[in-house]
Amino acid sequence: MVPVDDTALYVTDTGGPGRPVVYLNGAYADQSHWRRVITDLGSDYRHITYDERARGKSKRSADYSFEACLRDVDTALKARGVDRPLLVGWSYGGILAWHWADRNPDRVLGVVCVDAFPVGLTGEEGHERIRKLFRRMRLLFPIAARLGLAARMTADQHADVNIELNEIAAASVPVLDRLTCPVRFVLATGDSLGSQDGEMEQGRSTLDPVLARNPNLKVSAKVASNHSKILRNDSPAVAQTVRELAATCRRSGVPGA
Repeated sequence: MVPVDDTALYVTDTGGPGRPVVYLNGAYADQSHWRRVITDLGSDYRHITYDERARGKSKRSADYSFEACLRDVDTALKARGVDRPLLVGWSYGGILAWHWADRNPDRVLGVVCVDAFPVGLTGEEGHERIRKLFRRMRLLFPIAARLGLAARMTADQHADVNIELNEIAAASVPVLDRLTCPVRFVLATGDSLGSQDGEMEQGRSTLDPVLARNPNLKVSAKVASNHSKILRNDSPAVAQTVRELAATCRRSGVPGA
């Protein structure tokens, strides 16, 4: 348990001499979702995972903001004495990864984003749609939390996290445009909980002009899974992308690779 602010994070570190890979979870997920990727990559890498506030085995907090999550990345790295990791983030974690890399260009080796892209439901109409979704699901949260699929939060707190994320994601194009580290995307093709009428595929298409402008960003794989099941069904594609990115960094002579 690693203390930070008013809470503590449950951190797992496999140790060893391999290249550190730090995994950043989906918005309400715990670290267990990375198990298949970690098994596939094996002992060539040092795997560091942690549960965000009120997720998994981590403690509750008064602050579930995106800024708090950015601080938590710093906290986990400092606690484990890690410098220049590969960041691998799924959904919320992918957006967290590219923002952290933007703020810390000299401290990151590269980023793998798993089905994260710069789009979101914004404005009052979008906010209300999100709130209605989470209020309808409120009775499921205690069960889902035990399965690593929800946080130990109220429905409104879940909604607040999602509303903030959607606004940040939608405003992320300038961040992606200026990233200087190598970033690789693994994209799904299906929908997500609460999405409709192909919204997720439309969202993924917002990456196209960004990819055209910034040569550091590339799509490594597009797989048949939907957003929620990509780590379960297509973990080999994620693991292979991590390997390819690590090899690219070595060939390019990136410091620390």
